[in-house]
Amino acid sequence: IAFAAQAYKVPAEQVVFLAGRVRIGNEEISFSELVAQAYLNRVSLSATGFYATPDIHYDRDKARGQPFYYFAYGAAVSEVVIDTLTGENRVLRIDILHDVGKSLNPAVDMGQIEGGFIQGLGWLTTEELCWDDAGQLQTHAPSTYKIPTTNDRPDDMRIAIWERGENRSETIYRSKAVGEPPLMLALSVFSALTEAVAAAGGNTVFPALDAPATPERILMAVEDVRARATSGGGSVRGGG
Repeated sequence: IAFAAQAYKVPAEQVVFLAGRVRIGNEEISFSELVAQAYLNRVSLSATGFYATPDIHYDRDKARGQPFYYFAYGAAVSEVVIDTLTGENRVLRIDILHDVGKSLNPAVDMGQIEGGFIQGLGWLTTEELCWDDAGQLQTHAPSTYKIPTTNDRPDDMRIAIWERGENRSETIYRSKAVGEPPLMLALSVFSALTEAVAAAGGNTVFPALDAPATPERILMAVEDVRARATSGGGSVRGGG
């Protein structure tokens, strides 16, 4: 409005937007014409804004408040096998139950859960960042930064949406976001790998297994638990 009023030398009150057209004083032009004129005069017609999530408050000192509008919940159980001679491993089966609130499209939500889990699987088992002594990243290409492939997907993958889920917060049809939360479900794979390494040492010491749990790190962890179990060193595992 300000540009049109200035360009045509009329009061701002005489600039009226119609259906696809603009009336400026006694003259009427198409909306596209006004846009073109603004562009040629380097006048930006864009606008930006930010959505402020309601009811968000948190006191870091007291650890009290509501840092998120709502939470999404999920549970996963993974079955894995490791080769104690090479560190190679496979995920044999995964069972997932995930809360998506009231699902808007179960087929899409199931795909999001599976995709998020596989992404998390790569984060925790294959996607390793390595730098040389000069600080240059060495795993910067598809040949060195190993993301999961279709062969890494468990053959037995059982996913279920919590059917009684309904978001208590006022979201669209009481649904919940399902794009990112399932990534964390892959922690069950890392936990299962840790348990498998512990079993290689007789379940007497807790493994020093770091993420991502690559075959090299698994092999090193297996050798470490066996050495500590034999020597009697290390922390004792507890049941749970």
